[in-house]
Amino acid sequence: MATVPPNPVPFSEPPYLRGLPSPYYTSSHRNFQKACRAFLWENLISHALEWEREGAVPEHVFHTFCRHHMLIPNLPAPLPVEWLKRLGINDILGVKVEEWDYLHTGIYCDELARSGLAGPGASMTAGFAFGIPPMLRFGSRELQERFLPDLLTGRKRTCLAITEPEAGSDVANITTTAVKSPDGKYYIVNGTKKWITNGIWSDYTTMAVRTGGPNSGPAGLSLLVVPLRNHPGVTMRRLKVSGQATGGTTFIELDDVRVPVENLIGIEGHGMRYIMTNFNHERLVVSVGVTRQARVGLAAAFEYCLKREAFGKKLMDQPVVRHRLAKAGAELETMWAWIEQILYQLCHLEKGDADRELGGLTALAKAKAGMVLQECAQCAVLLFGGNGYTTTGQGEIAERLWREVPGTRIPGGSEDVLLDLAVRQLVKIYQVQTKELEKKEKKGSNI
Repeated sequence: MATVPPNPVPFSEPPYLRGLPSPYYTSSHRNFQKACRAFLWENLISHALEWEREGAVPEHVFHTFCRHHMLIPNLPAPLPVEWLKRLGINDILGVKVEEWDYLHTGIYCDELARSGLAGPGASMTAGFAFGIPPMLRFGSRELQERFLPDLLTGRKRTCLAITEPEAGSDVANITTTAVKSPDGKYYIVNGTKKWITNGIWSDYTTMAVRTGGPNSGPAGLSLLVVPLRNHPGVTMRRLKVSGQATGGTTFIELDDVRVPVENLIGIEGHGMRYIMTNFNHERLVVSVGVTRQARVGLAAAFEYCLKREAFGKKLMDQPVVRHRLAKAGAELETMWAWIEQILYQLCHLEKGDADRELGGLTALAKAKAGMVLQECAQCAVLLFGGNGYTTTGQGEIAERLWREVPGTRIPGGSEDVLLDLAVRQLVKIYQVQTKELEKKEKKGSNI
């Protein structure tokens, strides 16, 4: 694979790839970045725009990625080393699976979005990033033995099915029911799921269902591994959405679908906690990819302004143009610095501590990333002018990025919900820490 050098256009690369010092990246990270960029350019990025226009990524691409273990990076770090080695997966482009950390994950997600388009990458990654992690963390050993060998190697595909027509960010309002059969051997599942990325290609899904009564609230939710493709009672159809044409967004209907009770993930009624924990990883990887999309849009606008003439001089010679680029650039680089900080913190925190301390901040980062993409995409569209309003030609990337903005600000918890969630989580941390300080002070006064 040929080496793909960093792009010299301002704002087009993270600072550490522009030769600036960074405290975060080791030689392992830098070597992986080079190998990752070369692999992704050859197998995805160089074809991404063409495939997005066509609305489909060829099936062989998924198999190529799996053959090179290049969907494993979508799993939360640290990786499930025992499982991977059992399956003969010892390294990812030279990085030993036991050495993989969240900075490697960040590099992968950043490079995956380097076309500026989320759809081509999302067409393959949703199962590994969102569907498999609950099985790894909460599934019984028996459940893992039945599903993980096929899913981790790509012989079978999965996805995550949480959202419903009437229950998006309001997860506690899920109405899809799972009622045990009279003999207790099956859950009978009925309901609908909507906007499910990759659903149309998935053999299974990690699905949120209501095992409690209709008024059971969050405590009535559970997670099941539900069969999809060609399974009796399951009907699926693709949905057309504004952006991410290749992402396989799917509407799923479930009519008396029989699911073995052994497909329950973890404990019945604990689904809400599992879902919320899973969201932390989802929001993080989305934040990284979205920030790279913003980078692509702003860099394209910057390059265009260096060559486009108006009113007798280059656009870049107009103070108002430079001002617009500067405002968007400040938002972009601030966002990336925050993401690097979170990635580094995840490398040095235990999982439980990270969930507690960074869950709210990760939600906030995901919300902010969407705002930054909107700022950079809008900047690109306005500076490209008519070209940025045209679906073909030199401004095509700006037009496509603008259509992808809602797809970053709504899924994984809509923006307003995440902003509120972040503050509520910070309040909880404050209250816990305050009580601990009070206990220490009281104990100290009694000595």
